[in-house]
Amino acid sequence: MRKKTNAHLEINHCYKQKALVDWIFSKFKCLVRTKPKWRKGNGNREAYRFATRSLPVLTPFYEEFFPQGKKVIPKKLNLNGLTLAVWFMDDGSKSYSSIYLNTQQFTKIEQLKLISLLKSNFGIESSLNKDKKYFRIRIRTKSVKKFINLTKRFVLKEFKYKFPSVMTP
Repeated sequence: MRKKTNAHLEINHCYKQKALVDWIFSKFKCLVRTKPKWRKGNGNREAYRFATRSLPVLTPFYEEFFPQGKKVIPKKLNLNGLTLAVWFMDDGSKSYSSIYLNTQQFTKIEQLKLISLLKSNFGIESSLNKDKKYFRIRIRTKSVKKFINLTKRFVLKEFKYKFPSVMTP
């Protein structure tokens, strides 16, 4: 998200995530002037993207998630199966039996808050996992099935590959 007078949302992903961009576009199309399109980036990088118009209706979300222009975890974050599925499709990955949520851009304190929310809201046990020099959230193997059961009805078929193969629904 960005903001001058009012905020706008840009969704920007690689080709492999085209289905997610199209799905998000279907939810925001009344706020958008042009359909998603391909864009050349630096080098060989290509992106599929769309952006909403700058609108007053989006500004409170910007102010909640980007106070002082830096992305944070809001105090009253509402997580449910759908929001977890979108987060997973966007920023999730897997290992043999675990799921990772790439939260490296957040502070350690914010990541611990997310871990606490996963535990208190869903009984999902997770921990911090060091990825190179930054931390991300790792859903513990014993909670992966619970995470999958909570999100699988929302995860687009193009993203089912992100579920660990030992526990694929």
